Formats: sequence, C-alpha cells, structure tokens
Amino acid sequence: MKKLLLLMLVTAMTVTVAVAQEQKDYKHDRTEWDKKIKDELKLTSDQAVKYDALSTEYNAKFDALAQDAGLTKEAQKEKKMALKKEKEAKLFEIITPEQQAKYKELMDKKKKEMKKPSAT
Repeated sequence: MKKLLLLMLVTAMTVTVAVAQEQKDYKHDRTEWDKKIKDELKLTSDQAVKYDALSTEYNAKFDALAQDAGLTKEAQKEKKMALKKEKEAKLFEIITPEQQAKYKELMDKKKKEMKKPSAT
C-alpha cells in the first residue's frame, strides 16, 4: 500500500514538473516570436509599444482559451484561429504595407517549419 501511494506521489510530481516545463517553453517561444517580429519588421518605438499591448491582450485571451476545459480540442482550435485572425487584423492597422508583406513572409516560413517532421 505504501509503495502504491509513493508511486502515485512520484507520478503526480513528475507530471506537474512536465506540465510546468511545457508552459514555460510555450511562453519562452512566444517571447522569442515577439522579439523576432519587432526585429524583422523593424518596428518603430511607437509601433513596438502598440505591438506589445496587442500581444499582451491576445496572449491573455489565448491562455484563457487553453484553460477552458469545457471546450473540445476542435472548438479550441477554431477559437484560436479566430483569435489569430483578429490579432493579425489589428496588427495590420499598426504596421505599414511593407511590414505587412514581411510579416506574411515570416508567417509562411513559420508554417513551413511547423509542418516539417521533427527529428527526434
């Protein structure tokens, strides 16, 4: 009985650490992406401030969506895509047409990279 209880405790701790690490990696990836956008698009200081506010607003929305256990994976995916489109539309109000073209290139490149099978 003690062994079973100990095994369950160790398993719970391992899962907790794994989930925390995954969330940390996700937030780190998000931060890296935001930095890349600002650098690659050469955002002005005014644009960068507006972009940071936009990212903060939508990151909170994405986090809330991820925490909504009442939604199916498919429903979460649909809502996430709608949020991405909404965020992009607001971003395009901030940036110039040249920056919009560069942003589209970055997104296409990112999509291609995500489709590549990982070598693990």
